[in-house]
Amino acid sequence: MPDSADLLPVLAEVVRSGFTEGHHRGSLVVLAADGTVDLAVGAPERPIFPRSCNKPFQAVATLRAGLPIEGELLALAAASHSGESFHLDGVRTILAGAGLAAEDLQTPPDLPLDPTEAEHHLAAGGTRAPLLMNCSGKHAAWLAASKANGWETASYLDPGHPIQRLAQEALEEASGESIAALGTDGCGAPLHAVSLVGLARGYRSLLLAEPGTPQRRVADAMRAHPQYVAGTRRPDTWLMQAVPGTLSKMGAEAVQAVALPDGRALAFKIDDGAGRALGPVLAAVLRRLGLDDAVLERIGAAPLHGGGAVVGEIRAVVEGL
Repeated sequence: MPDSADLLPVLAEVVRSGFTEGHHRGSLVVLAADGTVDLAVGAPERPIFPRSCNKPFQAVATLRAGLPIEGELLALAAASHSGESFHLDGVRTILAGAGLAAEDLQTPPDLPLDPTEAEHHLAAGGTRAPLLMNCSGKHAAWLAASKANGWETASYLDPGHPIQRLAQEALEEASGESIAALGTDGCGAPLHAVSLVGLARGYRSLLLAEPGTPQRRVADAMRAHPQYVAGTRRPDTWLMQAVPGTLSKMGAEAVQAVALPDGRALAFKIDDGAGRALGPVLAAVLRRLGLDDAVLERIGAAPLHGGGAVVGEIRAVVEGL
């Protein structure tokens, strides 16, 4: 058993029928508008794998490689998409523009990330496919950028490949940190570790970048087309639609990063990877930052059911909020 001093603080608790039956621990950081740390909970200076929260910086890499991609397709290059029809059409468009096809993707075969889309796909007799995997937009953009530069496409996921070196450089530059560890993400792509402080700093830098730069182009595309970043039934989309100018992206293993248009930013990770705690914690932090919008009720709702009825909830209990 770990020593109690090594345990991260509780960010959310699981309350069923008035009884607290569990806890979700983690770390969180909030940056003030000037970039200084306003709130630190747990150990936000420790390196983590941001997972799909790294995608905006990976999209920056495709622009730095010279790929002429804009609008919803650029948002899709930074997406963890739900597998809705417009997402899949967009991935096909990116690939076709480079003379490529879905067969060139090296994403693992998967079902749509959105449960409703997955049910529809299976009901229609569909099976797992690389195109359906939520990272296929990012992979398509990497492939197209590689093809445009005459780089090897078969090895585009190799950490030493030019597009991957550009992705690492973009993250290091934005976070202000050197990569602490190199791993492999769920989609097979190289995965770079930074701290939550660095991640929040990176999201803030995307919004504050000069107009027309690759960083700002990615941020602007994501904010203008939030449904392509996530999907019609996803919290990142809801937040960016409801609070104009906000940049929001979740990652696997319960990581979340948000930057607000006034320069404030936040990042947190639920240590056990429980995505069910993301919404309640995110809504609580945004309320602490002064946001007062009905969308926070939608994002923060995490009911527990018993016998078909709501009997409890996951609720945020972040110290300092």
